[in-house]
Amino acid sequence: MIIFSLCACSVLLLILAARAVWNRSGEKEEEKKAQLQEEVSWEGAPPLDVQLLTVNDYSRPAIPLEQINGIAVHYTANPGATAQQNRDYFENLKDSQQTQVSSHFVIGLEGEIIQCIPSSEMSYATNERNVDTLSIECCHPDETGKLKKATYNSLVDLTAWLCSRFILSTDDIIRHYDVTGKNCPKYFVENPEKWEQFKEDVHKKMENLKEEAQ
Repeated sequence: MIIFSLCACSVLLLILAARAVWNRSGEKEEEKKAQLQEEVSWEGAPPLDVQLLTVNDYSRPAIPLEQINGIAVHYTANPGATAQQNRDYFENLKDSQQTQVSSHFVIGLEGEIIQCIPSSEMSYATNERNVDTLSIECCHPDETGKLKKATYNSLVDLTAWLCSRFILSTDDIIRHYDVTGKNCPKYFVENPEKWEQFKEDVHKKMENLKEEAQ
């Protein structure tokens, strides 16, 4: 009888422990859903395909951003590669451990936007400005680094939305080049007038977002 009671107690404890784990898993899942919903529910947000990277030391360190002071624009330097391929490369770094690199967003050749890292966390993209910027990688069809129209339009929309969301101006939009002198994003570095036009287009989009919100 004593042995039976002990067994029954053990089973009960196992059930309670399993239920506690299940509840914690459910809570984490709900938190994740809420986090994802927050990313895509902001007024005026462009369509986002949220595919968050697994937390790891090589592409998503899960280091909180204490403040967001800028938006950093990059190009993939990988002609013809898709947004999904670049996102998957970041994900696979947890296994290959080749380098530390990632981006908050990747914009594809057809204008699709994949979000890889929450806007509340740091990415490995912009050197010393990782600690206070959100990064955007842009796919491009050839070696010139020039963006397709669909990619460019999504970059304008996404940058304007982020600036509006985090109370930034076009003066807070930077190129990787502006931090390190690296030729990135190549087309905007080699054609500075196009970079200035891009910031003007972002400003116009921000004004449109303000009007739509009123």
